Amino acid sequence: MGNSKNTTPNKTSKSNVTPKSIASIANQITFDIGDIVLCPSVGNELYRLFNDEENGCLCFTANSKTYHYRSDGKVSRDDNTPSLFHNTLANRQAIETLYHGAPLQKTTAKTNDITMPVETLKSIASEMDGASQALHDIGLLLNMIYREKINPRQAIALARLSHDSTNTWSELLFDSLESVNNTIASVSTASVGV
Repeated sequence: MGNSKNTTPNKTSKSNVTPKSIASIANQITFDIGDIVLCPSVGNELYRLFNDEENGCLCFTANSKTYHYRSDGKVSRDDNTPSLFHNTLANRQAIETLYHGAPLQKTTAKTNDITMPVETLKSIASEMDGASQALHDIGLLLNMIYREKINPRQAIALARLSHDSTNTWSELLFDSLESVNNTIASVSTASVGV
């Protein structure tokens, strides 16, 4: 019988460490100045955080408004979950699934690997098309005024409508430009326009 010992095999016991809850993981996520973040409660764009020294918090500007957040991505310490998310593929897909039901198709521009949702590109293309049609119409109006094809009263009324139209399209194009610049900012410090 030799040296046999009556031993029982070692049982693998579970560790006493409990898995981290989602809330505790979320509490470990922090944000800093310059981070590119997602904020689905504000919009679908990417936002770059900057420091608001006066209020002692991080913030970004969108839609002519400044949004303030704590370094943990929450608006206030009483919030259960953060409002900001780091710009990662997993976060983008999760947000798209949560807010839209399924991830949007993506298209990638090959220069500097910028990725934008197809819906965003369609929106920008639509706004560019509308603005170009408005500019064409204004050109036709100016030509009619120059050739005296309309009377002065008609010219005044059409000029007023043209002015309103150019203001509207200008605002839409500036909003699109801001969206594109936010996307460009995710891979570069360059931007286009004002």
